[in-house]
Amino acid sequence: MAQYDKADVERRMAGAVEALKSDLGGLRTGRANTSLLDPVQVDVYGAMMPLNQVATVNAPEPRMLAVQVWDKANVSAVEKGITKANLGLNPMTDGQTVRLPMPDLTEERRKELAKLAGQYAEKAKIAIRNVRRDAMESLKADEKKKEISEDERKRMEEEVQKLTDSHVAEADAAAEKKEQEILTQ
Repeated sequence: MAQYDKADVERRMAGAVEALKSDLGGLRTGRANTSLLDPVQVDVYGAMMPLNQVATVNAPEPRMLAVQVWDKANVSAVEKGITKANLGLNPMTDGQTVRLPMPDLTEERRKELAKLAGQYAEKAKIAIRNVRRDAMESLKADEKKKEISEDERKRMEEEVQKLTDSHVAEADAAAEKKEQEILTQ
């Protein structure tokens, strides 16, 4: 049975791009974005839980996030979790709602965030290239076991390279878009 699976290679490369987009969504631009709070963990009921499992997050205004905590007993834990996440946000509590005004980004902070977006993209491209390497190795193994011919291997390697190029380009485009968003807000 052949080891090379084009659908699996495509799925893994697309997964790397999706992970990148998710990471980029967490980078703060000047605008309020609910995905900014995705990495926040809250210590409630004796365990660490993602913020979205104890509260509803929305963006009522372009420069404000509102966190509606479901259980009044968890409000201070949510505040602590947001502060600990080190996102540069200053929580203000109003009953069961924690408001997070978005501070203006300094030029220096914008450059740091843009650089971070580039690092995220590089990480995604490395993951994509690792998938390519695995695919190339399994194609060579398939050829060695006489399951595919040399011509088939070369044709499939070209296919894998095209997949790699398109996913790397998609990762670059996503990072470029995010960098522009950060630097032009």
